[in-house]
Amino acid sequence: MTGLDVGVISVILIVILIYLGMYIPIALGLVSFVGVFVIKGNFDIAVALLTEAIADTVSEYVYASVPLFALMGLIVSKAGIGKDVYEVANFLFYRVRGGLGIATVAANAIFASVTGSSIASASVFTRVAVPEMQRFGYKPRFTVGVVAGSSVLGMLIPPSAMLIIYAIVTEQSIGQMFVAGIIPGILLSIAFAILILIMAYAAPKWVGGIYGGIVTPVEAGAAGALAALIIAILKRAISLDDLWEVLVETGYIAATILFLIITATMYNRMLGVAGLPTQFGEWLTGMDFTIGQIMTLYVVLLLLLGTILDTASIILIIVPLFLTALDAFGIDLVWFGIVTVVGAEIGLLTPPLGISCFVIKSTINDPNISLFDIFSGAFPFAVTMLLTLVVLIKYPALSTYLLQFGLM
Repeated sequence: MTGLDVGVISVILIVILIYLGMYIPIALGLVSFVGVFVIKGNFDIAVALLTEAIADTVSEYVYASVPLFALMGLIVSKAGIGKDVYEVANFLFYRVRGGLGIATVAANAIFASVTGSSIASASVFTRVAVPEMQRFGYKPRFTVGVVAGSSVLGMLIPPSAMLIIYAIVTEQSIGQMFVAGIIPGILLSIAFAILILIMAYAAPKWVGGIYGGIVTPVEAGAAGALAALIIAILKRAISLDDLWEVLVETGYIAATILFLIITATMYNRMLGVAGLPTQFGEWLTGMDFTIGQIMTLYVVLLLLLGTILDTASIILIIVPLFLTALDAFGIDLVWFGIVTVVGAEIGLLTPPLGISCFVIKSTINDPNISLFDIFSGAFPFAVTMLLTLVVLIKYPALSTYLLQFGLM
């Protein structure tokens, strides 16, 4: 069996294992270890791959941003700042038809810029926004659709765990990835708001209802966590028991993400040993594809994988395969990262996985709102994301414009 055969089989096997429910890092690490052993026929080399991946990962200073941003997000959530943000946004938009929906998008965008988590946004605003919108007569399907759709902003607006993972996989600056996500995040927020206005006026029965480079990412995470803690203390919204709970959960999140990064490093090195990225890149180049055709192929793969896998899995599996081809075409990897995250995030709103939709279903605990209602309500937002993705692909400057000012 050649290295290329092992590489191809490993990719297929990882997808199958993840789809069958195996923990993502375990699937990546196990397949990578076995793959190197099969290619090299040497157990010691496979062990060396594991130990070097661990050493290279935990020694990188920039990875300290992971627990710090997680800590900041958890404190913000515990302090009830999400509700405060929603009340402010509601005050600004309550006179507009569909205003509570727009307020939810605006609040989610602001909340995402603090927590960086789509799952946290979906959970918080299911509790905060859905009851409020239903109280004012908005249809249940619309309310959960707005929350599901706007929750994906957490993966694009910095700080974002997915942008961190992409930056690590492609060896890009985390700070630059954060800056590149600002304009696309705002653009997607505006697109959602426009969608709600169109729905409110065109289908009222369906709707219902009356950064500056001063600090590094690590320092920004530390400062943000400290500021969040100070605000929580001043609001008297966090006790010592709450703080201990937050610290423990931060440890769980940090360990999970860092374990994922370690096994992702193993996977990338295994693919390198197998020669699959080079072979795949040469195949794409040999097919004389244009950049447009390559991006079309890439987006189709993102959408297909998004129906069965989470965003992190998609980034870790598909991005390494395209890196060689991207170098040949001179594609900006920062812009490509924004396209990747937006494309993969559409999967959060589409069946059968649709993680944000499942989070909302489990959080809302309302038998009158089915999972079908949530997916149906989220569908217009998924379509809007796809249209926004086309715009981002057509105009790369939307992602890279702020970088020319030397931010981050």
